[in-house]
Amino acid sequence: MNHTEALALVREYVKNEGLVRHMLSVEAAMRFYAEKFAEDVELWGTIGLLHDFDWEIHPTLEQHPQAGSALLRARGVSEEIIQDILSHADHTGVPRDTLRRKTLAACDEVTGLVTAVALVRPSKSIYDLEASSVKKKWKDKAFAAGTDRSEMEHAAQELGVELWEHVGNVIVAMRRHAPELGLVGNLPQA
Repeated sequence: MNHTEALALVREYVKNEGLVRHMLSVEAAMRFYAEKFAEDVELWGTIGLLHDFDWEIHPTLEQHPQAGSALLRARGVSEEIIQDILSHADHTGVPRDTLRRKTLAACDEVTGLVTAVALVRPSKSIYDLEASSVKKKWKDKAFAAGTDRSEMEHAAQELGVELWEHVGNVIVAMRRHAPELGLVGNLPQA
């Protein structure tokens, strides 16, 4: 499954544009790390893009992402991709025992925080966002309260990348796709 096919599947099941942008953000971060680790960029990107495709139709831990796996199997998605997607949720019991799975977990939650910080900046852009700005907002527990900072720290540690280096990597990855992520703001494209 390539990007176009995965995006079509996402668009079939997801109507919330914010959720689509989240999945595109995770895809961008996964592609960045696949390049960094000399891995299969298309495969890693597909996993990032599909990881939450069933959230709108299965919005509980009892359902997501387990129920979505049956839909993916019916579409002929490889079991390798399905198991990687299942691993991003702690409650599935699928271990994060590969670099790809660790990367997915590390990129998932942090993209939401990066997006939130970018959108509250005067520029409303990721083009001028740096990890230091995210670090300042990190300390304000009321900011983006729905993001789990301890989960982000743990996932970066499991990936073996220092947290603020990881945040910087994710920003760079998302910056490459700012227009489709709605993060250009009022700055010209870099």
